[in-house]
Amino acid sequence: MRQIILVIGLVALAIVLLGVGVILRKDHSFRSQHIAQNSRMKQDGIHCATSQDREARRTSTSKINVKKI
Repeated sequence: MRQIILVIGLVALAIVLLGVGVILRKDHSFRSQHIAQNSRMKQDGIHCATSQDREARRTSTSKINVKKI
């Protein structure tokens, strides 16, 4: 029982500390976690999977015959 209370206390402390970090943040904004807005990924030509799939479908000249599959 003592271990459960200790674990609950540690989790509560972690949540409080994360909350304090969010409140005290100077610019009140977070970096975007989306791949398309990451400058390093842009340099390497990496986009989100949906965008890359859309581009590949546009540039593809061969048609897939579904009946042969």
